[in-house]
Amino acid sequence: MRRDRVRHAARLARPLTDSPARTALLAQVADLVPPAVGDDCTRIGVDGVDGAGKSTFARELAEALRRLGRPVVELTVDDWHHPRERRYARGRRSPEGFWLDSFDYERLVTECLRPLGPGGTRRYRAAGHDLGTDRLLFDELDSAPAGAAVVVDGLFLHRAELEGAFDLTVFVDVPFEVSAARMAVRDGSPPDPAHPDLRRYVEAQRTYFAECAPRDRADLVVDNTELDAPYLVQAPLD
Repeated sequence: MRRDRVRHAARLARPLTDSPARTALLAQVADLVPPAVGDDCTRIGVDGVDGAGKSTFARELAEALRRLGRPVVELTVDDWHHPRERRYARGRRSPEGFWLDSFDYERLVTECLRPLGPGGTRRYRAAGHDLGTDRLLFDELDSAPAGAAVVVDGLFLHRAELEGAFDLTVFVDVPFEVSAARMAVRDGSPPDPAHPDLRRYVEAQRTYFAECAPRDRADLVVDNTELDAPYLVQAPLD
């Protein structure tokens, strides 16, 4: 198993929360996921800044959808990085580089999200890059079950390159002070979002907010500041 897949599998193995409020919120969001149309998949994008809790939320949402009897495919944009040479071409600490050069959106859309979209073949490539070895991947295609809910977590999901790539988007919202503190526990990084070591990430995400307004464009906005008591800030209009 590739190194990035090992990390992903370990993340998925962590126990889910038993908070009643969180369980209820996840059930509410799962109920808002559009039903499948024929054999087509439904693509759900779970967006948010580093440390917001989007990967955990995506995993929990996938479990909530399974409890509704829906087949689920779980994917992450972290498996579609550009190689290191491209990612750091503007400098290893460059916010512009993080914003512009982190991910290979062309391959992500062409080889993964489009085949899982309306009228697609449902034959998709789950990953295009191994972050540990920095190797591009061209593994055999996987096949999604008919009518699957495809849950995709990642950064920058409302940027122009991904327009139309999702049938429902969720923005997991927390202040930078909270996300930096969570990253400090997870990664050992500084807990202060103003620290120079976090500038590459925080400033890139501020650029994302300014250029793409993900909170406004998301179908659902979830305040995830209190992990035991998240709540829905924005929901679709009837």
